[in-house]
Amino acid sequence: MNDSAADDRSGSVDSGSPGAGEGTRAVRAGLPEAVKHEPTLPGPVFAAHYHLPGEPTGPYAYGRDENPTWTHLERAIGELEAPGRDDVETLVFASGMAAVSSVLFSQLCAGDAVVLPGDGYQALPLVRSQLEAYGIEVRTAPTGDDAQLGVLDGARLLWIESPSNPGLDVCDIRRLVGAAHARGALVAVDNTLATPLGQRPLELGADFSVASGTKQLTGHGDVLLGYVTGRAPETMAAVRRWRKIVGAIPGPMEAWLAHRSIATLQLRVDRQNSTALALAEVLREQPEVTGLRYPGLHDDPAHKVASQQMRRYGCVVSFTLPTRARAERFLEALRLVDDATSFGGVRSTAERRRRWGGDAVPEGFIRFSVGAEDPEDLVADVLRALEESAG
Repeated sequence: MNDSAADDRSGSVDSGSPGAGEGTRAVRAGLPEAVKHEPTLPGPVFAAHYHLPGEPTGPYAYGRDENPTWTHLERAIGELEAPGRDDVETLVFASGMAAVSSVLFSQLCAGDAVVLPGDGYQALPLVRSQLEAYGIEVRTAPTGDDAQLGVLDGARLLWIESPSNPGLDVCDIRRLVGAAHARGALVAVDNTLATPLGQRPLELGADFSVASGTKQLTGHGDVLLGYVTGRAPETMAAVRRWRKIVGAIPGPMEAWLAHRSIATLQLRVDRQNSTALALAEVLREQPEVTGLRYPGLHDDPAHKVASQQMRRYGCVVSFTLPTRARAERFLEALRLVDDATSFGGVRSTAERRRRWGGDAVPEGFIRFSVGAEDPEDLVADVLRALEESAG
């Protein structure tokens, strides 16, 4: 980042100090200094170019490279991912997959090896095919039991997804980071399910924290967005260059909506997390439910590790019903839950994940994203749907 850009970004409301509460940080994150008669959060800036007489100095020259609306949002996300630190940089992207691709394709080249989770997001197999087409060796191992440790030797980059989507397995991020760095590998963590309020990968030693802002970060199901936060100037410069080359940039309206939504992040996350735990506890007692996973449950296989590195356990619960037909009847019987493929929104969603064909899960596997409805209403709706679908 050039000095002029840094100067432009320094005049923000200080919400990033370690002593500030998470709700305070979320509400104040990324706001500029107050100006009389101006809005507290400036509106979106729609600009392809800017006035630029003379030499091209300063932060804003062309709309593919920088935008003031992105600047406020990037600062806000950085204050959540790494509060109190000024040695990190955040870049926003048009989608979560744009952010994922920016790290993988900016850091790897032909002859390198990368380690991916074998049970990660269903688009990763597509990414694997493209990486291999570029002459990059791809190794995979499951998230659980830190299995990626076994295939790290000689890798240039380790990609971690914890909790994993949709299986909700958790790995020991500190342990994997230590092992990867000892072998000279970079580490990126997909933090989408946890959010910065649930887990801070950079504090656990990772080089990159990557996420889809489409999910709980923005939380209203109306924005496609992604971001990368990193702590090394040279690696983040490569990510920035990749964004410039491919043009995977968010629109100013999407960036503004995302920043607006972050103000309620702590309220939404706390409500959704507490309801997710309540729902998981109820589902645990249902005889037709198997394979229940939620890291917040004390008897979940991942709970011990999750409790050591997560402050909140997420809004997603996964479980399996006996058959595909039973799962489909259950989803159809729900009244407060939309059958939709995303997660993290204020309106609960659920889906039978096997319908996409990309996840190695049973036919009756349900990924359930808990929204902000009254917990009693949501639990009652699920229990009623389970009963009605039994026939």
